Amino acid sequence: MKFKIEHADNNSKARAGVVSTDHGLIETPIFMPVGTLGSVKGVHQRELSDDIDARIILGNTYHLYLRPGTDILKEAGGLHKFINWNRPILTDSGGYQVFSLAENRKLKPEGAEFKSHIDGSKHMFSPEKVMDIQRIIGADIIMALDECTPYPCDYKYAVKSLELTHQWLERCVRHFDAGEGLYGYSQTLFPIVQGSVFKDLREKSAEFIASLNREGNAIGGLSVGEPEEEMYSMIEVVNNILPKDKPRYLMGVGTPVNILEGIARGVDMFDCVMPTRNGRNGMLFTMEGTLNMKNEKWKNDFSPIDADGVSFVDHHYSKAYLRHLIISGEMLGAQISSIHNLAFYLRLVREARKHIIDGDFHPWKEKMVKILSVRL
Repeated sequence: MKFKIEHADNNSKARAGVVSTDHGLIETPIFMPVGTLGSVKGVHQRELSDDIDARIILGNTYHLYLRPGTDILKEAGGLHKFINWNRPILTDSGGYQVFSLAENRKLKPEGAEFKSHIDGSKHMFSPEKVMDIQRIIGADIIMALDECTPYPCDYKYAVKSLELTHQWLERCVRHFDAGEGLYGYSQTLFPIVQGSVFKDLREKSAEFIASLNREGNAIGGLSVGEPEEEMYSMIEVVNNILPKDKPRYLMGVGTPVNILEGIARGVDMFDCVMPTRNGRNGMLFTMEGTLNMKNEKWKNDFSPIDADGVSFVDHHYSKAYLRHLIISGEMLGAQISSIHNLAFYLRLVREARKHIIDGDFHPWKEKMVKILSVRL
């Protein structure tokens, strides 16, 4: 994997770049739709590639390990072939999912021991095993095993958690570098910066990870309940240390405003379930603000979902029809909303990229933050 910065904004830390992988180029900043189990909920792969034009999607190690399992994925020739997707894929290590199983997991120096949320069976994720699983999944970019600390978090706990994450990371790096991909193309390992909302721990983690000189780096443990101001502060702390010539991936973030603020602070890659999860519940993001499609005001509004939208659903269906589908619990409503929201997120980062290149990103961002904060 290679990364090239093509333009940098003069009034912020925003930059426009290109990530090169064996499955294609990714223009940054980029938003990555979340396909936890090998599918972006309610969205066909053809829609992802042709209508939404997603350049890269995510899979999740924890979920794919449990279902369909590594034997099936290996027999299929990896996740790309299994789901018929020929563009890049990134896999999360499963650390966040293990974190969410607080009552059903136990963290040890050896790794994370947990019970399956499906059948209660016991499993162990060691750093080495997580590398092996992600080799089998075959993602272009794979993540190191880490612990995502909760918020709020006791400082002493955060210190111990960070020590464990760094120990696991060293083992991930050794095991990854000692092996090879299984399917004839290269894979890249991203370390993850942790440290909760403690400046000294974030600095320590960022410095350690920068010293490893990997092809890219991730920032984890944010958007877990902390105030936005603290999240932005931690991003700034970390990006002041992480190498400028490597892509920076902010994990699990977030709202359209969060993404613009992250770009302004030097983040290149984002993912979040919000566009599809909120879409399934009738919340639509537009360039004029946020719409709750369950509201009575859309009942007899026969105008397009989004007259300025870039997706085919924006122009082919009315607000009244979409509201009817959402209120009725029809699957098509969730599908239309998900396609629209993903297309909106991709449009947003592409417009951000354009304004970085044009040299007017900062005033455009300030204007868009105000607009995107409006509830219509």
